[in-house]
Amino acid sequence: MNIIKNILYFYIDGFKGMKVGKKLWIILAVKIFIFFVILKIFFFPNILQTNFSNNKQRANFVMENLIKNK
Repeated sequence: MNIIKNILYFYIDGFKGMKVGKKLWIILAVKIFIFFVILKIFFFPNILQTNFSNNKQRANFVMENLIKNK
């Protein structure tokens, strides 16, 4: 348990001492938010959810398309 505590304090002290690193982490967080939230909403709609009403229809559609493309 003492090792985990030491590792945790190591990272906490490291992040407290950052000057440029904090800004870089903020930029990274904004990029991840844009990639996974904004792009998913606008460019990758859930087609299976909107076109089919139950899981059996969705599964049949996926199977048919996998077999056709193979």
